[in-house]
Amino acid sequence: MATVVLKLGSSIVCDERGEPRMEVLSHVCEETALLRAEGIDVVLVSSGAIARGMRLRGLGVRPAAMEELQAASAVGQGRLYRVYDELLAAEGVDSAQVLLTFFDVSARMHYLNVRQTLRKLLDWGVVPVINENDTTATDEISFGDNDFLAAQVAILVGAERLLILTDTDGLYTADPRLDPEASIIREVHEFDSLEGLQIGAAGTPLGSGGMRSKVVAAEMATAAGIPAMIVNGVRPGVVPAVLHGEAEGTLFHPQEQRVSSFKLWLRYAKPTRGQVLIDGGAARALREQGTSLLPVGVVEVRGSFEAGDAVEITENGTPIGKGIANYSAAELARVKGMKSAQVREMLPRAAAEAVHRDYFVLA
Repeated sequence: MATVVLKLGSSIVCDERGEPRMEVLSHVCEETALLRAEGIDVVLVSSGAIARGMRLRGLGVRPAAMEELQAASAVGQGRLYRVYDELLAAEGVDSAQVLLTFFDVSARMHYLNVRQTLRKLLDWGVVPVINENDTTATDEISFGDNDFLAAQVAILVGAERLLILTDTDGLYTADPRLDPEASIIREVHEFDSLEGLQIGAAGTPLGSGGMRSKVVAAEMATAAGIPAMIVNGVRPGVVPAVLHGEAEGTLFHPQEQRVSSFKLWLRYAKPTRGQVLIDGGAARALREQGTSLLPVGVVEVRGSFEAGDAVEITENGTPIGKGIANYSAAELARVKGMKSAQVREMLPRAAAEAVHRDYFVLA
């Protein structure tokens, strides 16, 4: 049975006051039921928990502090899911709330467990309603935005299509709210063709995303062979229309050269916590040979980071790439420039690589 992932952004889940947009959610749930009747499995990835919590707590501006965001999410998540559950139930469809963290898709055992659970829910005819577990996520380990989460979920369940529902008609050459000359882009075959376009990164006052994160989510999905679309989810009938081949929104075609979804997440969503300066030999090895970065190639360590944090890797001020550090900044500073045998003597339990090639992506 085909599977479609629908991602609903905060701008269509809640209005500017943080109240659920019942008309929009109603038609999405109706269309979900119609797709189910056609034999298509549907997974909903929904933003809006923080926005709903903000409204319930009387917060007019999206908080900046992590603990406030997490608390707002804790208040809003249950109330928001109840809306989905009731609307889907009214259409004769059972639903299940699923909260995920980055660890659930980065650790192999967790990944397999999540995939098996989602597949079982779909086998039972249940629609999963997924959100990031904001109450336990941190700046260091999070999806960064539910657009990225939706792409990861699409890859996880082997979806045939990812639909990113927003409050605009698709991707434009510029922000249509600011530029009256902006025109919609109907199809994207190569992401390089989008360079130079004014694709905004800012989200709404209630949300954390923006058009750029949606484009990156599309890049992540298409790199795994999954077509992605950005469409106007406010208008009724859009979801079945695009799935039946009608021209709506912006279609991103699957890419010929596949890229690990983890590496795309690392490149775009994982914040860097420090900088590692390397010599020319190490830079050439990373660029041309696809090797890991060893401590012997490290010249200088800047910033404060721990093992597991993302670091920017540079040579003479030029970015080479980004990777997950196997050492803390203090540990790497102690062993920089050392050969592997010397590193083992100083840090017997340390990994051989400062950054393993599987956890590194070129700039």
